[in-house]
Amino acid sequence: MPTATTFALFALICLGMVVTPGPNMVYLVSRSISQGRTAALISLIGVAVGFVFYMSCAALGITSLVIAVPYAYEALKICGAAYLLYLAWQAVRPGGRSPFQVKDLPVDSTSKLLTMGLVTSLLNPKVAVMYLSLLPQFIHPEQGSVLTQSLMLGFTQITVSVSVNSTIIVIAGSIASFLAARPTWLVVQRWIMGTVLAGFAVRMAAER
Repeated sequence: MPTATTFALFALICLGMVVTPGPNMVYLVSRSISQGRTAALISLIGVAVGFVFYMSCAALGITSLVIAVPYAYEALKICGAAYLLYLAWQAVRPGGRSPFQVKDLPVDSTSKLLTMGLVTSLLNPKVAVMYLSLLPQFIHPEQGSVLTQSLMLGFTQITVSVSVNSTIIVIAGSIASFLAARPTWLVVQRWIMGTVLAGFAVRMAAER
């Protein structure tokens, strides 16, 4: 079983990733403002189902890889660090878009909201790469079953993501109005998040 420190650090990185703008957040915020909070929360259920699918595939794949390839962790560690650096660049790059600069969406049925949330999640490369390259950094075979650790950490990520996105959905309209009047806050948020993610990347790459 992962230690409390491992859980805390992984949850912190997951928090940093979920507040970094991506396809899921852009879609959920746009849906919340265009069709209302209930519609966005229904869409979030679809997004969460996509998380469970990726988590299950990654957990089984990581378990097989660790058994088959002794140096798999070293390669995955490098990939994870590179991915965090990529997210850091996405946060601070010129012309970055805020998820609260929303676009209008049509009013859809419950079934379509669930489907769109699921499709948005499954087509989000941020989710796929996170499970395949970042999750293994926090798994330690000497602490027990790799599969069990993968699932526990995966559900930690899902819990963090759903909790944060639910909060953002509920207050999306207020945040959009606040940031529209204070564009400097967008720049500050992006640079803080980029710095934090870059720091995690360096720590990950240097850790033995």
